Amino acid sequence: MIAGQNVIVTGGAGFIGSHLVDRLVAAGLNVAVLDNLSSGKEVNLNKAAALHRIDVRSPDLRGVIALIKPHTIFHTAAQISVAVSARDPAMDADVNIMGSLNVMEAARAAGVKKVVFVSTGGAMYGEPEQMPARESLPPRPLSPYGASKLAFENYLPVYHHLHGIEYAVVRPANVYGPRQDPHGEAGVVAIFTMAMLQGKHCKVFGDGTDERDYVFVGDVVDLLAKAGAGNGKGPYNGGTGVGTSVNTMFSKLAGLTGYRQRPEYASQRPGDLRRMSLDSSKARQELGWRPQVSLDEGLRRTVEWFKSHSESAPVRS
Repeated sequence: MIAGQNVIVTGGAGFIGSHLVDRLVAAGLNVAVLDNLSSGKEVNLNKAAALHRIDVRSPDLRGVIALIKPHTIFHTAAQISVAVSARDPAMDADVNIMGSLNVMEAARAAGVKKVVFVSTGGAMYGEPEQMPARESLPPRPLSPYGASKLAFENYLPVYHHLHGIEYAVVRPANVYGPRQDPHGEAGVVAIFTMAMLQGKHCKVFGDGTDERDYVFVGDVVDLLAKAGAGNGKGPYNGGTGVGTSVNTMFSKLAGLTGYRQRPEYASQRPGDLRRMSLDSSKARQELGWRPQVSLDEGLRRTVEWFKSHSESAPVRS
């Protein structure tokens, strides 16, 4: 990618997508955002980006992408909740597989050169014996969400073989940071932070010893930009290699927010993993990427953002 090229970010009004749009605009690219605003927010959008309000499953998608004529598509739009996927796997597949195929068919028709796909690292490997998990491990998703992401990953080399579309796959760990939605079932950092700032109860599913690899959104955006500019196809894990328990996360955020209540513990949710961390040495070796923001610094930035936006984004009761 070079300055002046047209690029598309699907889901560009969302959490990761909006930060990616900021990065691409700063690099001098002409950025178009495709988002139905079902979970993304228009307030997140960079004013230099053009918004096209459309669902990735829409039959009108082909015409929109043909009009934009992008060099590269960054495909971040998705159904992102493991819990929702367990309750409604057909809807999850409709968005994450059929919607993604609709994007690829539109890309093929428009002569798009490359697609960068945001997959999942946290839900791709199941409960691996080797930790941190490497990309060489066989995928073993334990949720419909992980299965739908893997299914679409398998289509990308097919489109490359049949139609010459270059691609790269990024598998992020548990991404957190400013603009993350505290209202859903994903994003424990956002959910805890907003609840703590408003003095509400924090619910922990299971006993709180589950571990996740938390990676700051700015680092993930850096990986996506490097994957878009590089020649490697991936998949590339994007994580820190360090697992942090939910109980530890609760304590860190309570310290940053001054929260004094104890967590409420509830039953484990279907599809949730006990432990996960990612080995990102492949991204380091092939793309020169490594996470730059420590967990404590990332949480500090996140809490400060939520403090400044708490009045405009209250937690739903």
